[in-house]
Amino acid sequence: MLAFRFFAISTAALALALLAAGCGGPAAVKAATLKPEKERRTAPEFALKDADGKLVHLSDYRGKVVLLDFWATWCGPCRIEIPWFMDLQRRDKDRGFEVLGVAMDDEGWEVVKPFLAELGVNYRVLIGNDVTTQMYGGVDALPTTFLIDRSGRVAIVHVGLASRKDIEDGVEQLLQSPVPVVSSGALDPVVSLGAK
Repeated sequence: MLAFRFFAISTAALALALLAAGCGGPAAVKAATLKPEKERRTAPEFALKDADGKLVHLSDYRGKVVLLDFWATWCGPCRIEIPWFMDLQRRDKDRGFEVLGVAMDDEGWEVVKPFLAELGVNYRVLIGNDVTTQMYGGVDALPTTFLIDRSGRVAIVHVGLASRKDIEDGVEQLLQSPVPVVSSGALDPVVSLGAK
């Protein structure tokens, strides 16, 4: 009986560790923190299609705080975070906040559209690929979530399942930051990536 209890506890601990790790990557060791402004790099520009076939550029969201989430329908931790992101989109949209999901499913819209409909996802989702993830330094685990400030710079990166509080705190800190003055400087080159 004692051996069975140990096995059950060990199995539960392993399941929790895998859940925290995310799909296909290392465990998130600690909560990500807001990078100082001078250490933030510009988020790479992309052009990806949404579910309606409309081309979406990250620069379309300049001046807003953006939560950019790389995820997949088969990823358990991603499924946990998506309702949080839906709540944030609903709650903070009028404050200059947007969620953009980048689905990494190999089957593309064939599996993503039914998934979005089933959950009633209220934010824009795009289909990504390996080129997209390489632009962001290589996404080694799903979910990987980038919080991008109003100037279009990466302020926080969460790899694997982050806590809801950490995500909400990061969004709130960025929303409370002053709105930058937009200069007429050139943006990063656009990489146009086809969608499946």
